[in-house]
Amino acid sequence: MTTNWLWPRIFAHRGAGRLAPENTLAALREGARLGARGLECDVKLTRDGVCALLHDDSLERTTDGHGPAAMLDWTDWAQLDAGSWHSPAYAGEPPASLRAIAHACRALGHAINIEIKPCPGREAETGRVVAGQCAALWADAPLPPLLSSFSFETLLAARQAAVQLPRGWLVEAVPPDWHDKLQALDARALHCWHEALSAAQVAEIKAAGYAVFCYTVNTPARAQELFSWGVDALCTDYPDQLTPARCGIG
Repeated sequence: MTTNWLWPRIFAHRGAGRLAPENTLAALREGARLGARGLECDVKLTRDGVCALLHDDSLERTTDGHGPAAMLDWTDWAQLDAGSWHSPAYAGEPPASLRAIAHACRALGHAINIEIKPCPGREAETGRVVAGQCAALWADAPLPPLLSSFSFETLLAARQAAVQLPRGWLVEAVPPDWHDKLQALDARALHCWHEALSAAQVAEIKAAGYAVFCYTVNTPARAQELFSWGVDALCTDYPDQLTPARCGIG
């Protein structure tokens, strides 16, 4: 395991995003209840610049809202139902702000990986604002949030806004220029789709001094294999099934 990896090795994807409405306080609390010490969520900006949790660029899939997420102010966004799409038990669950998630995470003593997901055309702005908010919200925390994004521009802006916060660059498959990009971002880790990753690539990335984080791993057997390659951490939709003991990491 890379010596500079400070976070848990298993993260609950979008909270416990299959077991509760993803990217809500309910999902975060469910992931924590199931034993996950690391939580992952997606953050973008509302029209008026509030950091809020949502994966998609539009509202339809996970709320009762309609249209582009970037066209709604937080006061209206906060009135949406972000739970009924999942199941009746979560009807009325509100969307979560980054501020609320930070307070909950810190109260629980849990680590967090914040994936910055900018709406189209707001890449640099979102990186800058989310990183600045994270720096303030976790200012005196013993363990900082790990920031990640598929957008190089977004992560570069996050670095400029809060150089002290660790970063991980998200990719599907490991690109030929991975080393140059990680250097430019002063990143801590490469985050890669586990099915596009090989043991040889893991060894090469780690030999260069970077950590490897995999998404989204949903069977203990695959998690055991990845950890045997030297992968530092992964996220899963099923934190109830991918426990440290079942993944072979104690």
